[in-house]
Amino acid sequence: MTTLLIADDHPLYRDALRGALSLSLPALTLSEAGDLTSTVDILNREDIDLLLLDLHMPGSNDLFGLIHIRKLFPDVPVAVVSGTEDTQLISKIMSAGALGFIPKTASSGDIANAVQAILDGDVWLPPNLSDSVDDIDEAFSELVDHVASLTPSQYKVLCFMRDGLLNKQIGYNLDIAEATVKAHVTAIFKKLGINNRTQAVLIASQLELEPPATSEH
Repeated sequence: MTTLLIADDHPLYRDALRGALSLSLPALTLSEAGDLTSTVDILNREDIDLLLLDLHMPGSNDLFGLIHIRKLFPDVPVAVVSGTEDTQLISKIMSAGALGFIPKTASSGDIANAVQAILDGDVWLPPNLSDSVDDIDEAFSELVDHVASLTPSQYKVLCFMRDGLLNKQIGYNLDIAEATVKAHVTAIFKKLGINNRTQAVLIASQLELEPPATSEH
């Protein structure tokens, strides 16, 4: 029996994926998660043969969810499921360690083919995009390795630095002391091998990170 984890914050899309996969691949057990935290919890508890990961679910914040999961669970194959079909972003997704990219517009047949191919040990890209996606970018993969060492809190600080926020503003947004922000910034510089905010912004921009949504007070 093969176990898949569908990590997506839209219940309707999880249901659609479940339906498509159950028809084509009946010998499947399917688990579901709606955010990065519950995804990590399930991966810690269960033996998952393939993770279908939405880049934009809560906590994932674009590429960080993929990078974070690849760091914690390097032996779990990951296919990214996304509404975007931007070939540059797909190249980065593959360079960050994904074994497949499935557009949300994919047919149920393509989804089943993608899942079966990845379970068989192959890499899968949509046939109409495979020729446009660049080969693995080794420099970008090295950058991803550095970013993987950041904690989720440090990552959020990096996002806000990219958006030009000062330490005091970052502290307000994350509801933490300014001294804590400074400690995070120091740790980020050390882990990324940099020494100023300009370099941090450049790295964050290369990863196409998005600022995390903040809860309303």
